[in-house]
Amino acid sequence: MTSSITNCEGSSAEGRSSSSSSQSMSATTIEAPPVPVPAAIGIGTPPSDGASAPAAKAAPEMDELIEKTDKSESALKSFLSGGVGGACVVAVGHPFDLVKVRMQTSSIQQSTFGVLRTTFAKEGIPGLYRGVTAPLTAVTPVFALSFWGYDMGKRIVKFADKSDINPGEAYNFTIPQLVAAGGLSAIPTTMAMSPSERIKCLLQVQANEVEKGNKPKYKGMVDCGMAVYKEGGIRSLYRGTVLTLMRDVPGSMAWFGTYELVKKELMHLQGIDPATGTLSPLAVLAAGGFAGMACWAIAIPPDVLKSRYQTAPEGQYKGLGDVYRHLMAEEGPSALFKGFKPAMIRAFPANAACFLGMEVARKAFAFMD
Repeated sequence: MTSSITNCEGSSAEGRSSSSSSQSMSATTIEAPPVPVPAAIGIGTPPSDGASAPAAKAAPEMDELIEKTDKSESALKSFLSGGVGGACVVAVGHPFDLVKVRMQTSSIQQSTFGVLRTTFAKEGIPGLYRGVTAPLTAVTPVFALSFWGYDMGKRIVKFADKSDINPGEAYNFTIPQLVAAGGLSAIPTTMAMSPSERIKCLLQVQANEVEKGNKPKYKGMVDCGMAVYKEGGIRSLYRGTVLTLMRDVPGSMAWFGTYELVKKELMHLQGIDPATGTLSPLAVLAAGGFAGMACWAIAIPPDVLKSRYQTAPEGQYKGLGDVYRHLMAEEGPSALFKGFKPAMIRAFPANAACFLGMEVARKAFAFMD
């Protein structure tokens, strides 16, 4: 962009030199007036006829404007803001996530609040946050990776868009483009999340066995990770990665897509310009909450299969198809939606907190752009 503007200036200078020569050779030759710079883009008023020097002066200003408009947000800012959002998710949503996993892996039918009451009565507040170390140490960077991946996804879809864009105009993403960017964000996220997801599920299910009077197998997150690694190496730690991708790619598409769509509609209802305006914290909470519910409405069936596969003893299932066949034969199709209620109850507050935390952090880290 810079070189093209420089070339234009060079051509303009050559034109002025040529025009001066023509005037000296023939009095009848008319000098072409310089091309005016539009005032609408904020450069200044158009120069008067014959005054070509201001146009050359304005070119660096135009170059600066275009560079500023085309500049993407800092990837580091997206990463750190996502980490703040991830910490908010864990703080608000972990007790409901624990209930969801226990319901998914137990053969006893219990209500969401029944499991919450039982857990709180027997184990207190620490019981509701059992296994929280694994998601807190992993989910925070995972969400950081998710928002970083979303930022990279937006750059990819923007690069792939071959439509003409006027220089100096901000690029406006469509909702389908943002949905696609959301799907791309799940790829780096899953690679980081799979081991911690497996450890978290094993620790949460272990609590069910302790309630029955059995001795705990793992002392904590590190002990669980070491034991899993000894059982089957890296492959065992990443057990269920394909199922995690099956859950997270469509889930992330719904998550980011719904957030952006609800934000856009709320701005439209409030008469806010999406290009320059910002939503109130309450509106951000609403958009984030609905995004979380949309995500989990899609992700619950593969999440059930993932939880069963990751918490089963080594060798019990041959693969995804085997998990599905056993589940259908033993419990029927309704088993695919086990834990749906706690997931939905958790989804709204946890994801509302996530997006609010992320948006607040983005403003705090604005100096990084």
